Amino acid sequence: MDKREKIIDAAISAFQEKGVEKTTITDIVKRAGIAQGTYYLYFPSKLSVMPGIAEVFVTKIMDQLREQVTSDSIDKQLDEVVESLFGTTDEHRELAILIYSGLTQTEHIKEWESIYSPLYKWLEQLLEQAIKAGTIRSSIQTTYTARIMVGAIESTAEQIYLYNNHEEATDSAHKQELLTFIRHALGASDS
Repeated sequence: MDKREKIIDAAISAFQEKGVEKTTITDIVKRAGIAQGTYYLYFPSKLSVMPGIAEVFVTKIMDQLREQVTSDSIDKQLDEVVESLFGTTDEHRELAILIYSGLTQTEHIKEWESIYSPLYKWLEQLLEQAIKAGTIRSSIQTTYTARIMVGAIESTAEQIYLYNNHEEATDSAHKQELLTFIRHALGASDS
């Protein structure tokens, strides 16, 4: 693990334990086992580490997608994408909360789109394959649709796992309605 990764891991740990406001750079560097000056070689301020934390979350998302989206059918792939993103949000809810609370406090919110770029590109490719297979509308603008889908899926997952006391039956109904919405929007069919 390089020093930048150590700093990011230490920041995640410190922020989750003490909260963003109460954590100091000293707290982070002690956990990372580095000198304070080394921190500033990588990050100019306490909150400038937030994009790095978001990158960790996106890496977790991408790892799950690559592992879990294995079907050939777009219908099943959509189920797998939603399950994967929901699962990652549920499993790493503390990290998700940290990212949203930390990034929104900084000018680094502008970096969101570039941080999420690997996820958007991955989903664009999935959509392009479905267009070629004739299983979704050919008129879809994959660049925009990928972003809209990620936003809708993540927002729904956040509503369930971050903001509400979720119940299995309600969660399942919410997820199914989301999938129905996405399938209709895409004109999805596995013909």
